[in-house]
Amino acid sequence: MEHARERMITFCILTCTYNAEAVIQRTLDSVHQQTYPNIKHIIIDGASKDRTVGMAMAYAEEGKKQGLLHDVKIVSERDNGLYDAMNKAIRKAEGDYLVFLNAGDCLADETTLERMAMQLQDYDKDSLPGVLYGDTDIVNGAGEFLRKRRLQPPEVLSWKSFKHGMLVCHQSFYVRTDIAKEVAYDRKYRYSADVDWCIRVMKATEIHRLSLHNTHLTLCKYLDGGMSVQNHRASLKERFDVMKRHYGVFNTVAMHAWFVVRAIAKK
Repeated sequence: MEHARERMITFCILTCTYNAEAVIQRTLDSVHQQTYPNIKHIIIDGASKDRTVGMAMAYAEEGKKQGLLHDVKIVSERDNGLYDAMNKAIRKAEGDYLVFLNAGDCLADETTLERMAMQLQDYDKDSLPGVLYGDTDIVNGAGEFLRKRRLQPPEVLSWKSFKHGMLVCHQSFYVRTDIAKEVAYDRKYRYSADVDWCIRVMKATEIHRLSLHNTHLTLCKYLDGGMSVQNHRASLKERFDVMKRHYGVFNTVAMHAWFVVRAIAKK
């Protein structure tokens, strides 16, 4: 078997964009500044009408000039929404692990991927964990720290963990690429397909008897006010449906009752 310390783990960063010129540069800079060399960055753009694609192309050219090993691919064409674009990104993904880092989101710091790769040195290729996960910082439009994410990653994660809510942010959830390619986003959900996808990915890792690895690192700076926040009520309805799908009606109702009690107790 090929041993991890004899080969470099490859991380595939997937960035889906549409008219994102106001926020994409921080995401591009975050990947560009990584100290870890083995990175593939795939940018899936939905035929933006602003400078998004031009900025992505300039970023790719700058990397070439500096001799970076980052492999950047850019696709710009019309799609059927964010989750359609994310499915397209998964199909194009290469390497050992993929993660979604969409426009406005950043890796925690320039050593994030290097420190993650160091934790995988004692795994052979076939036994690499199915999922790597960690914590998330919430930042404002200027990239300034606001707070830690309210829901914290558990010490031991399983697909059953998410009945308590989405304990790991999507951008801090790295999936083995071969596993991810088995699980497409369900496009019937407009706001909560990411929750459903993460649960189904974790179910797939269980079927393959792979571990879920807690990095104990902050992995991402997440831009406050994402799509599900902007559409809060519709998102909550969808999340209830997702929870019911995976955990059953009784458990879902019971957990939501507990969420209400907890919220009242904190006031």
